Formats: sequence, structure tokens, C-alpha cells
Amino acid sequence: MQPLWYRNAVIYAVDPAVFRDANGDGWGDIQGLTRRLDHLRGLGATCVWILPFYPSPFKDGGYDITDHLSVDPRLGTVPDVVELLEEAEEAGIRVLFDLVVQHTSDQHPWFREARSDPDSPYRDYYVWADEPPDDGLESVFPTVEDGVWSWDEEAGQYYRHMFYAHEPDLNTANPEVRKEIRRIMAFWLRLGVSGFRVDAVPYMVSQAGAPGGFEDAADLLCELREFVSLRHPEAVLVGEVDVPLEEYEDYFLDGDGLTMLLNFWLNNHVWLALARGEAAPVHKALDELPPTPRRSQFANWLRNHDELDLERLTEAEREETMRAFAPEEDMRAYGRGIRRRVAPMLGGDPARLAAAHALLLSLPGTPVLQYGDEIGMGDDLSRRERLSVRIPMQWTSDENGGFSSAPKDRLVAEPVREGPFGYEEVNVYDQHRSPGGGLLARVGDLVRTRLGLTEIGYGRHRVLDTGCPSVVALRHDDGEDGSVVTLVNLADADVEARIPDEDLDDLVDVLTDREYPRDGDDPPVFKLGPYGYRWMRPRAHVFK
Repeated sequence: MQPLWYRNAVIYAVDPAVFRDANGDGWGDIQGLTRRLDHLRGLGATCVWILPFYPSPFKDGGYDITDHLSVDPRLGTVPDVVELLEEAEEAGIRVLFDLVVQHTSDQHPWFREARSDPDSPYRDYYVWADEPPDDGLESVFPTVEDGVWSWDEEAGQYYRHMFYAHEPDLNTANPEVRKEIRRIMAFWLRLGVSGFRVDAVPYMVSQAGAPGGFEDAADLLCELREFVSLRHPEAVLVGEVDVPLEEYEDYFLDGDGLTMLLNFWLNNHVWLALARGEAAPVHKALDELPPTPRRSQFANWLRNHDELDLERLTEAEREETMRAFAPEEDMRAYGRGIRRRVAPMLGGDPARLAAAHALLLSLPGTPVLQYGDEIGMGDDLSRRERLSVRIPMQWTSDENGGFSSAPKDRLVAEPVREGPFGYEEVNVYDQHRSPGGGLLARVGDLVRTRLGLTEIGYGRHRVLDTGCPSVVALRHDDGEDGSVVTLVNLADADVEARIPDEDLDDLVDVLTDREYPRDGDDPPVFKLGPYGYRWMRPRAHVFK
């Protein structure tokens, strides 16, 4: 058993609908993902987070679910999922599924029954009102939805939806709904998943606490954690929790709540740092993070599968970051975020993209990679809202980028065909064949090296003052004799950094972006090229 496996994992996020089409019908599928597990293994990923594959009208990328206990026929079958889990286990890759239980599709049998019969037990599965209450709630998509209450003619009442109108909110205060959630989790845990990424946790929890306040809300998280742990002691709950920093503990609950939180606070400040070419926003954000409970962890990412939400920055900081990475209005979303992928935001510069991944992988916590970012895939701004980043994976320079053999008019989404990020220019096959390996080789080196530097995952970190404003400098210690120092230069210029800790005066490189000659000064000066990075250990530790 590896009860704390997630502390030193690298998670790879996959949207199966657009990853690989195995049967030529134009949709990515579970079999296609299974056949590409070698790509994840080669990259060094130890866990795959699979976005929703459940039956859905796909009005919201599969997050509008009509059956949590099945597989959308376009994506496969339950036996396909079983095969995927078996193949992943053989490859040493754990699997996380998306647990989307804050809402359902309005086509879900529960909602259809609820709206058709006021006496149905399913009526109380959702949140209804004769008149919309003045509760101050705002839609998650303020530029798309006018509010969170919509009139249902058949039901003769208003129903609440924090997201789209076609996604009614579940009433998580209802014990029967919570029983359904446990049933969903039990089904997939029995098949062998290693946990869940839990969608929209703050909204789910706030509804659960509606009858009795926060204690009822906290009970839901404790209940889910206990349920998972009793059935699969190694399983984890990774929460999508975008809340103010001071509320993080409300979701960790001293180790009895969520196992990991997706770290929106740090993510926002990473992009502010990249916009400025300065380390200070990252250093400051790390210093302000609350300590995690002993068996808990933060999960970090550069870019998730939705918009890059910048709500945790001040208005001025948010606008500064927007100007740097989303200068055109069409690149922005919901008045708060960016709907572009990492590579276009960083100008497609391989050195800068590698440095951004070096930064991600050196942050304390568990890194999450978004599919396609390892090769520098672009986006499609002609697609509405967040669909701009949910585009087919680019495997080869062949038609449709090797994603599917289906005719163009049957594809679930158009691949990027033209320009510097089109599949003829950016794809897995060509990067494998290129002399230097391209971005894929550099990211793979970073991922595999990161897995060996267990102090980053299991240890404690401290910010180092190197005297160089553009260098993110961190020291990671395991509490015994293991130490790791990571330096990442965010500037497009040569710089020099000094390590202030006297016990780190004899560091040797473990991984660098290029060759750096050993410095003979005392204390030594560590040179970094433009967007350079150096991961180091004390010589005594390396050669003991």
C-alpha cells in the first residue's frame, strides 16, 4: 500500500472526448485513451484525471450529466472503463474520475421526475422556490446567465442553477441525495479508481449547510472522506475550491475533509509573476498559504480545463495579467479570466514554456498537467466560452492531427489546422523524432526528475532570497538529511543568484535547461540563462 502516494504524484488531466478516437466515429473515447497510456507513462505521469465521460447532452463539455453510473455511448462502455483501469494499473498509473454532484443535466431522469410531479421524492432532490429569493447569489457565468433562478413551466416553480440554466442544482442537504452520491462513489471505487476530483465544492457544500449552517456543510465533506477511506484506504478527494485564502481550512477540516485542494490562490500569482517576469508574486503567495494538515496537500497547475480564472488577484493585478496574456476582448471570459492555452499566452517560446513547467513542477504540492501542454498545443478562439481550450489532441501531422480518422463534419471538435500551433507544426510524433526532442522531451525530463526529488512532494519548503528579482528560488527539506534547491528564471535575460543558506554551499546540478559551468566563488554564484532553470542537491547527498 502507498497511503500517501498522492504527495509525490504527477497528475495528467485528460478530456477523453477529444484525446483519441479509436473507432473512427469522430469522438474521442475510453479505448482511445487506453491505447495512449504509453504516452502518459513515457512522460512520467503517475496518475490520470479523466474528465467526465458519463452520458450527457454535452452542452457543457460533459459536465451536464444524465447518468452518473454509466458511460456515454459515444465514448464507450463500462467494460471499456474496466479495461482502462486494468491497463493503467499495469502501467503504474492511478486513475481519478470527475465527481460532478453539485448539479445534473436538466435531462437527468431525477429532474424530469421532479418537474413533472410535485409529490415525487425527486422533487426535493433539487432546489425550488415559488419566488426567487433575494439571496445575493450570482451566476458562475455572469456574462452568459442573467441569474441563478429559472422558471420551469412544467413544475410551476423556479429552480436554482449556479451554472447554466440546463444544469439544475442538486439539494445536497437532502439525505437521499447524499445517499445517491455515496452510491455513485461506491460504484466506481469498486471498479478500481483511486479517487475523485470533486467539482464545484463550495456550491455543493453551501447548499448542504443551508438547514443548519457550516457544521452541516462540514459534515458533508467529512462524510464523503470517511466513505471513500473505508472503501479504498488509498483513495483521495481532490477539491475544486476557488475561495478566499482564509477559507481553505474549512475544506481541509484538519485532515478530515478533502485530501487535496486545487490551489487557485497560487495559480493566480504564478501568472502574475509570469506577466511581470518577477518572482515576488510567487514567493509572497507561498508565504501566505496556510499550512496543510499532515496528510493533506495542495494541487498546482498552470492551466486547467476551464478558463484561467483570475479572481484571487486584485482588480489592478488582474488587469495587468490580462493585458499581458489576453490583450484582446475575445481572449477573455466572464469578466474575470482568460480562455487561452499556455503556449499561445507565452508566445509559443519553447524556452519560456519549459521554464513555466519547471516552475510548476518545483512548487510544493502535487503538479497537474493539462493534456497537450507538454507539446505546446494552441487553442481555438472561434469556439464559444471555455470550449476554446477543449480541442483535439495533436498526435501526428496526418489529417485531423491523428486524433480521428472520421470525416471533418463528424468530428466532436475541429483540430487546430493552421498557424504556428496547427497539428502540422505541433504534434507528439514529430517532437519524439526531433533531434532535441522539443518541448515534450524537456517536460518529460522535468516530470521524471521531479518524481525522484521526493522532498518537493513530501517535505517542507522555504523561499530563498537570492538577490535576483526574477528567480523563483525554493528550498525543500524532508526533515532528515534530504534537501533540494530549485531556481527558475522568469526573465528573458542572463542572471546570477546566490544561495544564502550556509549549509547549501556545495550544491550540484540534478537537472538544468543547459550546461552551466561550476562557479569557484565562495559563496558560489549560480548563473541562469534567459528562462533558465536549475534543480540542485547538496553534493554530499548526491554522492553519499
